[in-house]
Amino acid sequence: MQFMQDFGSSFIIAFRLVSSFDPDLAEIVRLSLKVSLSAVLFSALIGLPLGAILATSRFRGRNVLIIIVNALMGLPPVVVGLLVYLALSNAGPFGWMQLLYSPSAMIIAQTILVTPIITALTREIIEQLNGEYAEYFKSLCLTRWQRLTALLWDARYGLLTVGLAGFGRAIAEVGAVIIVGGNIDHLTRVMTTAIALETSRGDLSLALALGIVLLTIALTVNAAVMMIRNSAARTAYA
Repeated sequence: MQFMQDFGSSFIIAFRLVSSFDPDLAEIVRLSLKVSLSAVLFSALIGLPLGAILATSRFRGRNVLIIIVNALMGLPPVVVGLLVYLALSNAGPFGWMQLLYSPSAMIIAQTILVTPIITALTREIIEQLNGEYAEYFKSLCLTRWQRLTALLWDARYGLLTVGLAGFGRAIAEVGAVIIVGGNIDHLTRVMTTAIALETSRGDLSLALALGIVLLTIALTVNAAVMMIRNSAARTAYA
């Protein structure tokens, strides 16, 4: 009975923290969004053109490269965190940049995790469209750049869902960011690492509050994906 009372009071405090947007809670949420959105932006800048090139080009080793990209979608986060840690540590090749245990290191780790996802999904979408439009493009005698531009524009709704999928992957990451970020209060503490820390401390109210925010973000992302898909379907049938 006492456990249920404590659990219930933790939920009440958690909702109060969320509704009042507690300063500590707000700081953690802002950093989480900053890190994840930055990682998705960098991943999109790399993954969108790479995926489009893989979809429209034919060259030796293309299938091997596609297999590698698809395999990298399942990269273990802790392995990525370890590799980034080794690269950014004082003994590593990029130690002189002094990025370890900073938001920049967390962005790098998340970018490495998200880029293969965006690349692979972009390739699938663009390759399907390229097959449908191949004869039409040939009849118009379009240049390679014109074809890529037309495909990316026509696939914009699908690519938006790809970006949202990458954001969902980034915002929920814990293994890599805790290795390279260190979960330092007021510096590198994001929602996932804070939930793990506060749960281990027994501070369930803050952990639950962060969990509520994280679930809300996840639901919002999924709702946005559904809305974009429905909008794309209506546009296609218009």
